[in-house]
Amino acid sequence: MLIVKMYPVLFGLLVLCTAHGSPIHSLEEWLSVDRASRKPIQDSEFSKLSLSKKDAVRAGELLWRDHMAMVRETRSGEMKGKSISLGGKTMKFDFIVFGEKPKDGRSLFISMHGGGGAPPKVNEGQWRNQMRLYKPKEGIYLCPRAPTDTWNLWHQSHIDPLFDRLIENLIVFEGVNPDRVYLMGYSAGGDGVYQLAPRMCDRFAAAAMMAGHPNESTPLGLRNLPFALQVGANDGSYGRNKVAAAWGTKLADLRGDDPKGYDHFVKIHEGKGHWMNLEDSVAVPWMAKRTRNRLPEKIVWKQDDVTHRQSYWVALPPEEVKARQLIVVSRDGQQFKVDKADGVGTLSILINDDMVDFAEPVTVIFGDNKVYEGKVSRSISAISKTMIDRGDPGLIYSAILNVRLK
Repeated sequence: MLIVKMYPVLFGLLVLCTAHGSPIHSLEEWLSVDRASRKPIQDSEFSKLSLSKKDAVRAGELLWRDHMAMVRETRSGEMKGKSISLGGKTMKFDFIVFGEKPKDGRSLFISMHGGGGAPPKVNEGQWRNQMRLYKPKEGIYLCPRAPTDTWNLWHQSHIDPLFDRLIENLIVFEGVNPDRVYLMGYSAGGDGVYQLAPRMCDRFAAAAMMAGHPNESTPLGLRNLPFALQVGANDGSYGRNKVAAAWGTKLADLRGDDPKGYDHFVKIHEGKGHWMNLEDSVAVPWMAKRTRNRLPEKIVWKQDDVTHRQSYWVALPPEEVKARQLIVVSRDGQQFKVDKADGVGTLSILINDDMVDFAEPVTVIFGDNKVYEGKVSRSISAISKTMIDRGDPGLIYSAILNVRLK
């Protein structure tokens, strides 16, 4: 099974025999009930009981299988119609499959078209043109059609949940490897890459910006997301060429200060204007060499004006989320260190067996203070919540540690 091979710590092999009355037995009984008649799992006592590592593996596989079944049952129409509707917005998409499917799943390249601020017919043409631009050696090359025709096609707040759902669907229906999802875009699509890549960084293995403009975005949040940046040297509209060069300098400086982060590739194409004659296609194999770092040792989370509640293994309660806030957290063995948390009173650290030894205590340091010390427990509740929140088998955690910073 694909997911078993990709995440052995989370899912592993099924345990054939389960003790009656155990959390796993209760979970199996809960799953046997028709989905519409189930009591919310977070309200069930068995979901809060402590799990062994083996039972956490078993619970993760059972819940993911059930989740995939739900997606197949409720979203087959989206895939057949190649259209997703959420929050009053509809996003069409089309895709081409290249190469043989690897044993660990296909790559997915999400490629955003240009245009914007133009009649629908123009943007429709841009969408269809984007389908012809790039040809990865392996993977699904997918072009979404922007839900609106405004200038800011790809960085409005409705894009993030639409992309989350698109990725989740492709994992289930097309066997996409969630650690090999890539983001790219040209012109207005490049604008979207500048903004979406930092705020959705934990979804992607790499991102490539072509001929766009960042507007107010910042590269800080790209610490764990390899980023390719290309523009024509003569592309002076909106200062794209100068801004791209400035971003290149910023990324180099960030890399210099943090050598384990900010992997990047920058090329300013001499003699080229807004169209780079597909010389920018070198970004495709550059991205394809990279896989997602889903459990980074350090997270630099810079919120945009479109905010998120989670980045990798750090999450916030809704009331703690603020636009433009900066959160920096690192981990080293059993210790977590919060270096920066703008205006945050409480944050959650999401933990699984790839990160710590559950038999030993963990500590959380904030500034000069030890704000937590003790053991953490695995639970079905944590596995279920983190799975449902993201719909991503690589971002499932078996424990949630809520820590008060002040």
